[in-house]
Amino acid sequence: MTEHDTQHHEPHDTRVYWYVFFALFVLTGASFFTYSDYWPFHDTPAVGWAFMMAVSVTKATLVMLFFMHLKYEANWKYVLTIPASVMAVFLIVALVPDVMWRYDPGPGGSTPSLERVRHAPRPQEAQWLHPPAPHEGRPAHH
Repeated sequence: MTEHDTQHHEPHDTRVYWYVFFALFVLTGASFFTYSDYWPFHDTPAVGWAFMMAVSVTKATLVMLFFMHLKYEANWKYVLTIPASVMAVFLIVALVPDVMWRYDPGPGGSTPSLERVRHAPRPQEAQWLHPPAPHEGRPAHH
């Protein structure tokens, strides 16, 4: 690489930060655009959610690459990020069914599932869940 190439790609070039700042500013404006009257997809909220997720991922990537200087790091960054990403996916796959099956879908979504009720402690067995009120079981001080 020539001297000109290394100067252009140095992480301390402030022009790069200004370009990234401007891109983040524009992307934030694009996010707010989904709430305006000019957004054409008000009748399909999934399009707005997908657009917002794409904008959010783009903004997070810009922040990580430039402000956290990951763009200028060696390839060892993949050794750290790929296993962490795989573990995050496994946690989501493992926990979403548990949360999903915790309650039966019903009005308000707050009805415990039959399995949860079947395995819940009986009130007399679960006194540790409900400690006595401060005035119960204590002599009154006058």
